[in-house]
Amino acid sequence: MSWITLTRARPARSLWPVVRRSVLGLALPALLLVVWQGICVARLLPLYILPSPVAVIARFATELSGGQFGTDVLASLARVLKGFFLGSAAGLSFGVLLGLSRWAERLLAPLFLAYRQIALFAWVPLLSMWFGGGETGKIAFVTLSAFAPVVVNTWRAIRAIPDSLNELGAVLTFDRLDQISLIALPGALPGIVTGVRSALIYAWLATVGAELFLDIAPGMGGRLNEGRDKFEIDLMLVALFVLTGLGLVFSQTAALIERRLVTWRLG
Repeated sequence: MSWITLTRARPARSLWPVVRRSVLGLALPALLLVVWQGICVARLLPLYILPSPVAVIARFATELSGGQFGTDVLASLARVLKGFFLGSAAGLSFGVLLGLSRWAERLLAPLFLAYRQIALFAWVPLLSMWFGGGETGKIAFVTLSAFAPVVVNTWRAIRAIPDSLNELGAVLTFDRLDQISLIALPGALPGIVTGVRSALIYAWLATVGAELFLDIAPGMGGRLNEGRDKFEIDLMLVALFVLTGLGLVFSQTAALIERRLVTWRLG
């Protein structure tokens, strides 16, 4: 069979499915935008209650030209990344401990499971008293939000490692560090990555919540509070759309990293 035959036999990848998914994904937002504009043109609601899309875009341009909006976005991103890395590191360590040590699981797992029954935002008053309502308190809250998903997924993933691999480590006289680095972490990698992905999303949600409920400081939550206090709905909508966009970026980035790491492991 010739190379030409092989080339012809290989099906060509069509861009149509990608285009179709993109068009379908944009259809509903576009329809909602048209309906929104129609409501404003028909004056079905007062413009101070529901500004038009044109007014919101104009406010967004004004905020960008002022420079403060970029500062607020960077402040929120700094908080989410600090809390995410701290919470993920602590969660990974604690999850490995629970996964490898039966004694630790018996002693600490009931406390951890009890902690998970408490709603996340119920910790805000306590954290604000311990760490204050400033930057430290906000980062502590984000760290706490990122902690639990990594613990749960790491713990479960290590427990799911086949006994044969653990027995192989015992035969090869692996010490605890070798057991962790050569068996536990590689074997539990898919679960760990899933936990880290969830932690990133939770950290972003917690960042906005911390900025809304703790002391006012630069950040997107602060802009939402400002829009509420001044009754500037256009500013609130701009902040909400920016938060939505950043959340989608975090979600897609986490999904991409998860696919790459799992593919690397399988490869």
